[in-house]
Amino acid sequence: MLSEKSIVGVIGAGAMGSGITQVAASAGHSVFLFDAKEGAANNALKKTESSLNKLVEKGKMSQEDVTALCSRITVIDSLSGFASADLIIEAVVEILEVKKELFSALEKVVNASCILASNTSSLSVTSVAAACTNPERVIGLHFFNPAPLMPLVEVIPALQTKDGLAEDCKSLMQAWKKVPVIAKDTPGFIVNRVARPFYGESLKIVEEGIADMATVDAAMREKGGFRMGPFELMDLIGNDINYTVTETVWKQFYYDARFRPSLIQKKMVESERLGRKTGKGYYDYGENAVNPVAKTDDDLSSEIVIRVLAMLINEAADALYYKIATAEDIDLSMTKGVNYPKGLLKWADEIGLEKVLSILDSLYIEYHDDRYRASVLLRQMVRENKSFFN
Repeated sequence: MLSEKSIVGVIGAGAMGSGITQVAASAGHSVFLFDAKEGAANNALKKTESSLNKLVEKGKMSQEDVTALCSRITVIDSLSGFASADLIIEAVVEILEVKKELFSALEKVVNASCILASNTSSLSVTSVAAACTNPERVIGLHFFNPAPLMPLVEVIPALQTKDGLAEDCKSLMQAWKKVPVIAKDTPGFIVNRVARPFYGESLKIVEEGIADMATVDAAMREKGGFRMGPFELMDLIGNDINYTVTETVWKQFYYDARFRPSLIQKKMVESERLGRKTGKGYYDYGENAVNPVAKTDDDLSSEIVIRVLAMLINEAADALYYKIATAEDIDLSMTKGVNYPKGLLKWADEIGLEKVLSILDSLYIEYHDDRYRASVLLRQMVRENKSFFN
């Protein structure tokens, strides 16, 4: 049973790994941090201490608490340093073979009861577990960036994960003051599956010349109530990361049209316009940059929002139909994991399921593209005059 006394290991000292390290240390755990790149883990610890000291300056933390938190983090220089760990969370590159090799190597040094968790955002946890001689100990713990601030953690049991481990990990995440949801091990889990149309349908609208990216962003913010528009958000996430997740989910769903990437995304990556981190993406972040201005058209804004929203609701309904998670956890995931203004299934009830289905059917008739096929569950609920929550 994992507890506050459990020793936690984190592999990967990038933004996600260092964030998870901070979260675990904040919860009182002794944490071992490792990165294969020389000096990376020590640099990550220094950055963590620096960011926490800024909270001290703002009066949000005491210097004593910062000192105590950082003292619980130990940088190690090899995997053998994890010998006493009770839980190890990897946050390395999103390449399946890399993760499988890592877990196989870890089994040679950790104790028999050590839990091995992957922070993968879209890869199969079952595939990762298959690399282990004791796959029952493997599970997915998907944090969202930045881990110290974002509350959601997707807990993903593999097909081989032993009974009870998912609930044990869920309890641990609650002790870490996170909001955990249990998701079935399918491509994208909850958030990265359900959120794909936010980007994909917005890109389709731009591809067709219905509206430019600034107008789409403004519509989704001002009329839709989203904190950021899709193009702003892709620039923030990194267009390479967003494209990779989209492509991974698409391939893992056997090239289902609903998850098909956009050529615009591909060209952005090929041109290295990756967003804020490179200074240019869908927008230019240079000092004297001139960016497009959104068009003011209330009808167009309404059309954009309802089209994207219908696609999002359809994906949420399909996730529920295939029992990826409960209706409550699907809605919780979207509000706590990507800051949506409302849970999509609750939003669907407010709009009316018949209206959502009508929009999807109209798009399907117009395009004859399988991306617009309505979820079986959505169609059943309209036929039976049901709603998701009411």
